[in-house]
Parts: sequence; C-alpha cells; structure tokens
Amino acid sequence: MKFKTTLMATTAAVMVMGAGFAYADAHATHPETGEVLASDQTFTYRVLDESPSIDPGLIEDVSGSEVGRDLFEGLMNQDEEGNLVPGVATGYEISDDGMTFTFTLRDNAKWSNGDPVTANDFVYAWRRAADPELASPYSWFLSLMSIEGVDDVLSGDAPLDTLGVSAPDDHTFVVQLTTPLPYFAQMTTHATTFPVHQATVEAHGSEWTRPENIVSNGAYVLTEHVPQERMVRERNEMYWDNENTIIDKVVSLVINDENVALTRYLAGELDRTEVPTGQYPRLSEEYPEEALSFPRLCSYYYNVNVREDGPAWAQDQRVRQALSLAVNRDVIVENVLAGGQFPAYTFTPETTAGFNVPDVPIASMSQDERNAMAVELMAEAGYGPDNPITTEILYNTSEGHRQIAIAISQMWKQTLGMEVTIANMEWQTFLEARGNGDFEISRAGWCGDYNEASTFLDLLDSGSGYNDAGYANAEVDEILAAAKTAGSDAERAEIYTRVEQIAAEEVPIIPIYHYTGVYMLDDDVANWPVNNVEQNWYSKNLYKVAN
Repeated sequence: MKFKTTLMATTAAVMVMGAGFAYADAHATHPETGEVLASDQTFTYRVLDESPSIDPGLIEDVSGSEVGRDLFEGLMNQDEEGNLVPGVATGYEISDDGMTFTFTLRDNAKWSNGDPVTANDFVYAWRRAADPELASPYSWFLSLMSIEGVDDVLSGDAPLDTLGVSAPDDHTFVVQLTTPLPYFAQMTTHATTFPVHQATVEAHGSEWTRPENIVSNGAYVLTEHVPQERMVRERNEMYWDNENTIIDKVVSLVINDENVALTRYLAGELDRTEVPTGQYPRLSEEYPEEALSFPRLCSYYYNVNVREDGPAWAQDQRVRQALSLAVNRDVIVENVLAGGQFPAYTFTPETTAGFNVPDVPIASMSQDERNAMAVELMAEAGYGPDNPITTEILYNTSEGHRQIAIAISQMWKQTLGMEVTIANMEWQTFLEARGNGDFEISRAGWCGDYNEASTFLDLLDSGSGYNDAGYANAEVDEILAAAKTAGSDAERAEIYTRVEQIAAEEVPIIPIYHYTGVYMLDDDVANWPVNNVEQNWYSKNLYKVAN
C-alpha cells in the first residue's frame, strides 16, 4: 500500500484543521487509498536492548538506526521496495568517470529549530564521523565508501578538511571518490552519513542528543528518553514534508523478554514486536493477519576468535571446520526458530542484489556426512572425547540467542565430545567484549548497510571495524580491494564467490542462518515495507487505519 510523498496543494489545504492536521480526526481518510484513518496515530514497538547511541556519528546497531531514520534525514531515503528516493537531496549527478557525485539539496529542508539544512551540514557531519577523536564505531564505513583522502583522515595522518567532500554552495554537496562505486548512492541511506547540527553538537558535547538539547532534521523530534525503558519521537513541525506525515508519535519500549513483549502486544500495548523463538507456526495460525515472516538482508553467525591471543584450538583450521560441520542448521531453523529462516552456508544471503550463492562443499552434504567429517577432522587435530575442547559461547541477553546457543552446544557435545558453556551479557557490555576479542566463540548478526555483497564480505577484511573474529588473510584483503575497481558485475561476482569459498574453507565465522522478519504487526498498521529486504523503515511512511 504505497502512497505518494507529495500531495496536491488543494488536498493538503483541505486536511489542515486549525493548527493541527485532519489525519488525527477519526473521519479522515488516506489521500490515496481512501482508507479511514485511526484517530490515534501513535506507533508503539518493542526493542530488545537500549541502543548505545542515537548520534548518527556513533550509531552502530539496527535499533539505533531505526531511531536515526526518524530523527535525521540523509541525502537519500528508500521506498517500500528498497528503491532510492529523494531525502534532503532531490537528486544527484555522476561524473563520466564515476568518481564524483554531486547532490542537489532541496531549498526547503530545515532543522527542528528552523535553521536551513545546508550542504555544509553534510560536510561537517562526514568530517566529524571520520575524525579519530570521535572514535566512531562505523568510521570504517566511510573507508568502504572510497571517499578521497578518507584513510589518511581516519588514521590521523591528514587534517579533516582533506576529506573529499565539499559544499560549493548551500544546496550543492560534492563527494570525490578514489574508486567508482556503482552502489555509492545506496550507501548514503546509512545513519553514519546523516547530517548533524554543528552549533548544537559544539554547544552540548556528548549530551547533544538529550531531548532538551537535540536539534534534528528528520520527520520527528525526540521528546522523551528514559534510558533502558522508553524513547518517544513526535512530529517535527519544521520537516519539509510534515504535511504528508500521518504518524504523530513513535514510541519504542525496551523489553528484554520476548515472551513478555508478546503478552503486552496481545494486550494491545504494542503495535509491533518480534515473534518469540519457535512460536511463529502457532501464532500465524491464530493471528494470520498479524503474524508476518519475510526474507531479510541479514545473517546470523558465530565468530571464532582467531586472534593471536585467542584459544590455541581456534588456530587450527580443522577444528573450525569441524565446528561448522557439526552445526545442524536445519534443526536450528525448523525446530528452534520455526519462522521461515534459511540455513546459511555462506555469509552473504541469497536475497542480496546481484549475488549468486556459490557452491561450497558443506552445503551439498547430508548432516550425517557433515558429522562424520567433523569427527575425522577433530581427531586429526588431536581432539575428541578423550581430549575434549572446553569453550564458551558468548551472546547478548535474549531468549532466542540462548536457545540457539544451547542447541549448538549440545550438537558439539554429542558429535565432537566438547564441553561447552554459554554466557550472556547486556548489549553494550557484549559489544565491547566482542569488539575487544574477549571471547572464544561469540554470537553475531549482520544486516546489510546497502544491498550489495560487499556489505557482508568486507567484514572479512583484516582492517574492518567489525571483523570481531580477528581474521586476516592477505588474499581476501587483496581481492576485496580489487572488487571495488572491477570492470563488470560478472568480475565482481567472481571475486565474491572466491571470498565465500575461502571463508568456507578457513571458517573464521560460522554462518548459521539467514534472517526473516518475523513480527507480530497490528493489522491497523499499514504500509510496512515487507518487500524491502534491508528493512529500512521510516515512521513517516506508515499510517494506522481505523478498526
């Protein structure tokens, strides 16, 4: 149920009622579909954990990005199909050599305090994200964007003003690349590239994102934040397309227990929550209009700590191969999760645009064959029931992660004779421990930052900020760099196939499954972008119909 982002002036005028909008009236109808709109346009949803930050330069998780897309608007957005649509930029031009992107900014974009949004706001934000002093966890993303001078800026060897971004005038933002990236514009939908209000950042420092301080340019403003409990966003009256926004308020509630969240959803307290692990078959039968399952551009996997200071057994490729072989992915997706997820034998999901899943030996074997080979490999490495490996699986607190860890630990014990314990941590502590290499095996999930295979495979580069396994392979680094200058899609696809084959052989990570979006979504919430595999949803594009 797509609707246009621009209304005719006459239509918009009819909808205005005093200082408010007729969208809040029980008799208002949707301008395109004709559906009667609910009188209360509040969207309330559950998140598992508090995000580490909602500062665009510091956002590093999915939940934080969801908030970021409400509060801030970048150069480009996505529609319900995942296609690029204008954001602050009305469009862009690419030079003949593909090395220069020139974005034209709309002249009616404003910050929530009334200041105009200008090209200099983007220059400031991108330089800030690359500044070593900020220590952005996603600064490496700017390197992936191949912005001129970025690596020297990130390392502190060059000043910020050498970064290849400029503002010839208030409405023109120019990016100079070192490599022509055909998917560069897609990357500008990521939170790291969103603008920030320089005066506010400089006035309030690390507290600039507090509700009483924040100035933002998205469709919503932050009006309340109770850490570890709730976050409230309300309509930004200064937003350039505010007259066509229907949802008035967005509330995210931190609920760590997925079963508690389901109970609150069924009680009418939530409009959306994740389906608890294993309960989709039952819920889809009981609530066929509300239980959803659709493919996502995400992979669930385990990191094996292959750093020099990691466990000795982890340095043996045969052991890592055995661990991957002994994971019965069919049991995980069919019996534990039961939400339509797909067994993963490659890091990159099949839903990735232009990606053809390569043949890897493990994928074509039966589980009995995998188990037999796993036992042989462990024996060759000197391990088995008489000399068991003792290890720990680290995961962030979640019933689903716990059930998966229990299932895999049992598989490894039964097949390989391993002694496996599991340990959970609160989200932010978990991120720090995993990033610092304070684990032996750790749970991980990755959702694509843009719809191209490099968004996954670049994590296997030794210099990636999210290469938490500590994996380093000179050939992988070299060919991933070559992919950026590949002359054709076919050449690039060949490189991605090779990286997946190396990863399947060396196993620094163990792919387990590819995600589906498994939600309970109230049937009065319309226009959820189920066809956007990135699940970059924008509250301003949703609306609620009257029951």
